[in-house]
Amino acid sequence: MRILALMPSLFDTSPGQRYRFEQWDPLLRERGVDITYAPFEDEELHAAVHQPGMIGKKLRLVARGLARRLDLVKKVKDYDLVYILREAALLGPPVFERLIHQSGAPIVFDFDDAIFVSYRSPSNGYLSYLKFASKTKTICRIASHVMVGNPYLAEYARQVNDRVTVIPTTIDTQKYLAPPPKKSSGPPVIGWTGSYSTVQHLDTLRGALKKLAERESFRLRVIGTPAYDCPPVDVEAMRWRADTELEDLSAIDIGVMPLPDDRWSKGKCGLKALQFMALGIPTVCSPVGVNTDIIQDDQNGFIAGTEDEWVDKLSRLLRSHELRQRLGHAGRVTVEQKYSAITQAPRVYEIFKSVLRDANVPVDAVMQSQSAASGNRG
Repeated sequence: MRILALMPSLFDTSPGQRYRFEQWDPLLRERGVDITYAPFEDEELHAAVHQPGMIGKKLRLVARGLARRLDLVKKVKDYDLVYILREAALLGPPVFERLIHQSGAPIVFDFDDAIFVSYRSPSNGYLSYLKFASKTKTICRIASHVMVGNPYLAEYARQVNDRVTVIPTTIDTQKYLAPPPKKSSGPPVIGWTGSYSTVQHLDTLRGALKKLAERESFRLRVIGTPAYDCPPVDVEAMRWRADTELEDLSAIDIGVMPLPDDRWSKGKCGLKALQFMALGIPTVCSPVGVNTDIIQDDQNGFIAGTEDEWVDKLSRLLRSHELRQRLGHAGRVTVEQKYSAITQAPRVYEIFKSVLRDANVPVDAVMQSQSAASGNRG
């Protein structure tokens, strides 16, 4: 089974890619899937895209990416199916998706955010409006199958396509291991992880954190931005780094995932919460979107909807090591059972096989042909 994977970003640089398709990659390859990655970005665009300003340079680099995509579309017949994560191009209408569909190549479309909602990025300003959020419905309609990260996104996709499957964002539980019990060396650490564009979500906790600092001793670790100020809270801010991500997260005693209750946030797939939970870190989330599916309050984490609830539940966790252990362990079990790559990758493989069958591609013959080719190369 030969798959062309059209991705927005370079390999191992974007959380959405890393915790969806890239994480399933080795498990799919074990089943005989041959994957060719085709990111829209190149190194220069990747370095510029999340920096503020530089609109002219970004447009020039995007134009270069569009040219690369046009060349690639001419080769889609070399593959059994085309997997598209979010969109084939960072800007513009669904031109490439339509061309691929017209070629007869089956499309599996996957998205893990409410990309159908217009969103103004703090990094790219009004350039964000050139993303054509409305194209999401067109891509859903022409896709052979749609994979989405949560039921809210599935409801949107099913308006135009009946072949929709919820595949949650997953964690590699062989990589994310709950660390041994920590030795007390100072106040507990409350932690948040994100990026420059999502740190505004943490801002919604400022009032609660300030109240909490008046009654409890703790430090706040903010991963994803080089500076964060929230007096009188003792804050440690750091950039996100792939090579130290697990180490940086493991130093956290209590994880938080605050979200505003809006259409964009309802499309979130709970990645930050799942990262904490996989590491055995008790997690407190806003009752928005999939968070209330992932967390059952006071069973495998906490849900907090008001400032007083945030203060109360964080206080309980700060005061009780036993409560942190109980919720942290239960959170880890939840990830292992429902949100691990090992449990979800086989479901993705079955979707790919069903798409080929529906396209009248003899799946067994495809797999045998690839096995023979691999043997000849050996």
